[in-house]
Amino acid sequence: MKSGTAQKLILNMLSTASMIRSGKSYRNLMIDVNASNEKLYARAVRIVMQATDCHYDIAKKALSDAENNAKLATLMILTNVDLQHAKNILIENKGFLRKAVEKKGN
Repeated sequence: MKSGTAQKLILNMLSTASMIRSGKSYRNLMIDVNASNEKLYARAVRIVMQATDCHYDIAKKALSDAENNAKLATLMILTNVDLQHAKNILIENKGFLRKAVEKKGN
């Protein structure tokens, strides 16, 4: 393996680890996406669909209700709560979606 490839692998591991530790990932998805343009919106819809196993229309409506925030939309679908409640749950769990879903599920 060449040194450039090794460097890239190490940097990818470090950035992935930092995303996990900062609560920006859920399962294997980088979930903390704000859909600020068309490309990011399409990605956010796909992320919400994958994270929740829901239909396109449900993901699109939840994303719209969540002010184009994929993390909030996912939490709203998985826990069946409104936007303000979802924001409060995320704040209580310091932005960690997995913890918020587990806590709400109990």
